[in-house]
Amino acid sequence: MAWTRDQMAARAAKELRDGFYVNLGIGIPTLVANMIPAGMTVTLQSENGMLGMGPFPYEGEEDADLINAGKQTITDLPQTSYFSSADSFGMIRGGHINLSILGGMEVAANGDLANWMVPGKMIKGMGGAMDLVAGVKRVVVVMDHCDKSGASKFKAECSLPLTGKGVVDLLITDLAVFEIDRKGGGARLIELADGVSLGEVKGKTEAAFEVSLAA
Repeated sequence: MAWTRDQMAARAAKELRDGFYVNLGIGIPTLVANMIPAGMTVTLQSENGMLGMGPFPYEGEEDADLINAGKQTITDLPQTSYFSSADSFGMIRGGHINLSILGGMEVAANGDLANWMVPGKMIKGMGGAMDLVAGVKRVVVVMDHCDKSGASKFKAECSLPLTGKGVVDLLITDLAVFEIDRKGGGARLIELADGVSLGEVKGKTEAAFEVSLAA
């Protein structure tokens, strides 16, 4: 059985480390905000000028002025600070964010990422993904393994416009987890979702990958 969105976010949350500054992308990555392990200090950063985001608010307690990059209402914390978007991008471009967890439309075996537009379709905003993949130390992508037609989104080569070339370190899908060597070493399958077989992953994956599953 493939992982649910919450299970994919929970797997991504295992990449968090105490003391990290982390930027979460739109979609499944935002769910990670509610899955920070107890006792771990992780500071969430948003491109729109907020450092120290809290979890999602309870129903009826939303503040429309507090939103993340995906325009979802969030909460602040006693240590939260606010600043300009320019300062926010300065943090990203200056290499001060440890980890970014992003959504993806396509990922290639060499770590290329496409996640910002489909030609011919409306673009509501480019967001900060291009800066994030260029400036953040480690990039994790979370996405469905296949698109609505059943075609693999983990590709031999991305067909959509790229967000960045050779920028993905770890790919988490609803079927499996792959480590990707940005320096040309290719992709390695390191984990299967519960109930998913190696044969199913091979059958639904266009990208070439080595298998390195724990015994």
